[in-house]
This record gives sequence, C-alpha cells and structure tokens, in this order.
Amino acid sequence: MKRGKKYTDAAKLVDAAKLYDVAEAMDLVQKTSITKFDSMVEAHIRLGVDSRHADQQVRGAVVLPHGTGRSVRVLVFAKGEKAAEAEAAGADFVGAEELVAKIQGENWFEFDVVVATPDMMGTVGKIGRVLGPKGLMPNPKAGTVTADVTKAINDIKAGKIEYRLDKTNIIHVPIGKVSFGTEKLSDNFQTLMSAVVKAKPSAAKGTYLKSITLASTMGPGVKVNPLRVND
Repeated sequence: MKRGKKYTDAAKLVDAAKLYDVAEAMDLVQKTSITKFDSMVEAHIRLGVDSRHADQQVRGAVVLPHGTGRSVRVLVFAKGEKAAEAEAAGADFVGAEELVAKIQGENWFEFDVVVATPDMMGTVGKIGRVLGPKGLMPNPKAGTVTADVTKAINDIKAGKIEYRLDKTNIIHVPIGKVSFGTEKLSDNFQTLMSAVVKAKPSAAKGTYLKSITLASTMGPGVKVNPLRVND
C-alpha cells in the first residue's frame, strides 16, 4: 500500500520491532498523529482465545475515567415511566414501536448506542438483524439491557465503552483523543486493560494477551509490551 509523506515521516519515529512501555507508546501515538483534527486514539488487542467457541467469548463494558472525548447519541427503547426517566436523564431519542418502524422504514441510524428496558427486548428483537451487524444490539453484559436507564445513560455519556472480540480475535476500542495527553490516555488504557484481563474466559489456554497496538486516526501503529500493561 502506498502511503503519503506525512504517514511515512511519522512511521519513521516508530521502531516496528520494539515493544514499548505504555507511557512511551502514548507519547509516540501523539507525536505520530498526522490529521489536522483532534484524532481518536484506538487500542487493538489480540487475544489468545478462539471467538468461534461460546466459552471463549470476551465481551463487556467499562467506564473510562476521562471519557472518550466524543459526544455519544443514546437511543432508549422504553415506555411509560421508564421513557420519562430516560428523557430526564438526557437520552437523545426515546421511544418504542415507532422507533423500530423508523429504523426499518427509513434506514435511520443517527445514534451511537442503544439502551432498552428488559420488557422492550421483544420489540427490539424485530430489528436485531439490522442492529447486530452494526454492534448496536442492546446486551445485558454491556449494561445496555437494564431497568436502571438513568445509570445506563449517565455511564454512557461519561465515557462508557463496550469491548468485544471480532472474528479475528481482536478487540478494537477508542481510548480518548490525542489532545488528552499521555497521563489521561494511559489512565483510560489501563482501565480498559484491567477490564479485559478480568474478563479472561476460564477456557482460555496459553498466552491471553497476544499483542497490543495503539494508533491515532490514520497514524502508524505503536506496539505495546503486553507484559508491562499493568506496570
């Protein structure tokens, strides 16, 4: 793949064969950011599990101490008092069957996270095939199927992110903006890694943290030493 001059110059600052400590990696990610806008920093974590097996799934959610730096639009499926509670808590969209119809009929996806009360899951299930592939289907493990909609909304707005394996056994998640600086990015990263390590399946054998790479939007990857993430 042919890369632009900015990327090529930035990549020269990174030793592709080196496994960096967290703080050093965060410094490099900031130095190698090549966009004019405030780039998002993402963590890409390859695990020693097999996502094809139900007992080796890794999925959960965690509230990053400094948030992600981006505003999140929350849609809540609820009725009655729970709908009023969701509106009071700051949900961007609240509804029931009419929102299902809007998503089905208009291909409407102007939201980032979906929360649903347990009694609404039968209704939400009608668009499961649409929400699922986009990673938007509410899930109890992620705390997005809950009767406590106020807490769910507050957590999401405060910087709660969901992590889960893709088909190649890698977790891809944002951990903040380049402008956060090394300390805040490191705090967020360590919080994420603690949650991922805690979520290790009992069926997982051998090395759990295979590799970790950090990168800013359109920037080169910086490899982190998996053995030093909790230092």
